[in-house]
Amino acid sequence: MPDALNTTPLKAMPLDTTALSTEPLVIPPQRVVIVDTGCANITSVFCALQRLGVDVVISTDVAEIRAADKVVIPGVGTASQAMHNIHARGLYDTLLQLTQPTLGICLGMQLMTSHSAEGDVACLATIPGEVLPLNAQGLRLPHMGWNTLQLDAAQHPILQGLTSHDYVYFVHSFAVAPSAYTIASCHYGSTFAAIIGADNYIGMQFHPERSSQTGRRLLANFLRLSADQLRSYNRSKTADLETVA
Repeated sequence: MPDALNTTPLKAMPLDTTALSTEPLVIPPQRVVIVDTGCANITSVFCALQRLGVDVVISTDVAEIRAADKVVIPGVGTASQAMHNIHARGLYDTLLQLTQPTLGICLGMQLMTSHSAEGDVACLATIPGEVLPLNAQGLRLPHMGWNTLQLDAAQHPILQGLTSHDYVYFVHSFAVAPSAYTIASCHYGSTFAAIIGADNYIGMQFHPERSSQTGRRLLANFLRLSADQLRSYNRSKTADLETVA
């Protein structure tokens, strides 16, 4: 049962992240490519990753994306425009065929699903799911502000160091329903997927780059994961999708 915080309109609130901020983050040297979809606030993501000590570039170059140790697909805007840009920039096949750990943020996570009702557009289908209008049960939309996560797959390494009391920052009006691919969920009027994963792909509906020390921890966890580790914890996208009661 969600608590009162999660069933009322959200306001900005301070984060209690003492434990997170004092725990050392050891991240191996690596090159991260942020894919420029033309629908993103790339600067904030770039700076958040750079502060973690990794080499970060922004690119639409297919060879550079394929050669990266990690790939990040950010996004702010509409799925239809982002998918149009992905096709126009010749990135579609490349993003489908990535073998390294790949993170989708906000709209970037939604683009990883099969279809978005926002513009009725087919997406990348790297993680099974469909993006639908968020059923906020009369609460204000967009869902904008701090909210907590339910850690559905608490042993997943992307959640290392997190608890259900840590806050992350959301800005969205569309969402993915919980499924067998859900790693963490959130409640705002109804429950929706906050982190999803399949194979070497992982998506976060919230903005880790705007989520203070909790977001820093999540980004660091992603940077420390190998593709083999992700695949060992994520469900394969070829598995039958399970129905969540």
